[in-house]
Amino acid sequence: MLIDTVAWVRVEDGRVLCARPKGKDVFYVPGGKREGTESDLETLLREVEEELTVRLDPETVAHVGTYEAPVPELPDGTVVRMSCYTGEYGGTLTASAEIEEVAWFSYADRPLVPPVDRLLFDDLRAAGLLR
Repeated sequence: MLIDTVAWVRVEDGRVLCARPKGKDVFYVPGGKREGTESDLETLLREVEEELTVRLDPETVAHVGTYEAPVPELPDGTVVRMSCYTGEYGGTLTASAEIEEVAWFSYADRPLVPPVDRLLFDDLRAAGLLR
């Protein structure tokens, strides 16, 4: 089974933005699952606004990588695909009603995110963007 997701990669001062949904113990790079026939861009814009109450500028959105990894807590063979994008935003980053906590993670925080997010962390560190 494939879980198809889109994520927003926001790096500032060597740290990447992560969010912990209500009722979960794990942090994720913000984003989520596609609804119906949404494009990556439509999914990204909707999810970021739903989770962080900011609007991404569609003109600035750029693909930075797609990652796939197994999901340990789901049945064998379940894989998550995370298509990652950067983009400038307007507004104030605020956790929405569905987000318990927002945090800026360095590479040292890598164990706190799921396997697919760790692949992104590795690439960000290799590129010199994550401290």
